[in-house]
Amino acid sequence: MKSLLLSAVLFLFAAVASALSTAGSRLLVVLDDVAEKALYGQFLGDLAARGFDITYETPKSEKLELFHLGERTYDHIIFLPTTVKALGPNLSPNLLVKFVNAQGNILVTTSSTTSTPSSLVGLLSELDIALPAERTGTVVDHFTYDTVSAPETHDVLVVDVPANVRPGMKKYLELPNGVLSVPHASGHVLGASQLLTPVLRAPRTAYSYNPKEQAEAVDPEDLFAAGSQLALASVMQARNSARVTVLGSAEMLQDKAFDAKVAKVGEKKTKTENREFARRLSGWTFQELGVLRVNEVEHRLHGDNETNPSIYRIKNKVSYSISLSEYSWNKWEPFTVPDQDALQLEFSMLSPFHRLELTPHLVTETATVFGATFVLPDQHGIFNFMVNYKRPLLTHLEEKRTVSVRHFAHDEWPRSWVISGAWPWISGIGATVTGFIGFCALWMYSKPIDTAAGKKKQ
Repeated sequence: MKSLLLSAVLFLFAAVASALSTAGSRLLVVLDDVAEKALYGQFLGDLAARGFDITYETPKSEKLELFHLGERTYDHIIFLPTTVKALGPNLSPNLLVKFVNAQGNILVTTSSTTSTPSSLVGLLSELDIALPAERTGTVVDHFTYDTVSAPETHDVLVVDVPANVRPGMKKYLELPNGVLSVPHASGHVLGASQLLTPVLRAPRTAYSYNPKEQAEAVDPEDLFAAGSQLALASVMQARNSARVTVLGSAEMLQDKAFDAKVAKVGEKKTKTENREFARRLSGWTFQELGVLRVNEVEHRLHGDNETNPSIYRIKNKVSYSISLSEYSWNKWEPFTVPDQDALQLEFSMLSPFHRLELTPHLVTETATVFGATFVLPDQHGIFNFMVNYKRPLLTHLEEKRTVSVRHFAHDEWPRSWVISGAWPWISGIGATVTGFIGFCALWMYSKPIDTAAGKKKQ
């Protein structure tokens, strides 16, 4: 236990000295013209204030490269809308997938005012995210539109966060009033991949269409998607915990959306929470939120002080503990298992022999120690202490410790009289020995018959 506390303290000092993001601070922003960053001044300023080293490049820049000598040159990428159809050889779909495989994080923004570059379409298709066939589409809603900025076009949506945000994301998106302005959105549809999580869905009365081809009337059969099928913001966490976020409205990140006041039909004007939403969504994407860390793992014989032995004996009683922390913005906090969920330990060979729920035993300022005590199975071999915790929006945990489990040594077997099933056999042996000794005693001490006296009488 002392070693767990010491490790937690050391990790705390390391976190204080590091950047705010656990994945690094090198951020690349790709946009048509560097001068366009003025439209996103508050959003990019918030990122700089959080410790990111921001580099601005255009898709055609010759200096742009994602890898140098086999290593990533950036930790995160933001793609803002561009008018080019292709991003060039330095931002090909293969390189973007390679960037994600190298644990890089990407924030992709789209807009109905521009078409999405083919490189980003290829990347999203690899992630099982579908865009409209024309790579552009306008999401409109004739019931929840902003009466201030879009009284005629109805293409600026007013979305209530509690009603449209996935429940698991509310932990990271707890906004004061929960009203977002979503202007000129281009929706997308998610596939069946378990790595995808919708964050912000369109209202039930919204739909996506191409205004160039369907200017006067909209045929329901020609719609790309409608209602909750449309995702306005979605996230994907790869198996290596790299993160990709797709935001269907880049205008949500602009200063005018941060400062705007919106109103639904028949309602009063309300200040938007786009700035806080953008801060939290980018914080999750760039691994400032929802990052889990294993501080220390210990297993031992129950009641013994020796930690992490390499060999146990069958039917030993052992104790297992694991210290976990969760990163929140700029500090490590104790990890709390969400309600209706469980952190489990598997003691397995080819398949689990035990699957036990780990309960919190100790909570410090930076970590929570979970543990369990159990008896090893009556099976010798090579076993693993395995914690495999994979949940949406949290980095994956797969912690394994391998140990050997031996059988009883010749002098460790219990004596026969300890085994109750042997008592009849032991009684039989005792009865046989007692009867034999009694017979011998009777035979040895019995007086023989006098045969000579019997002959004289005859």
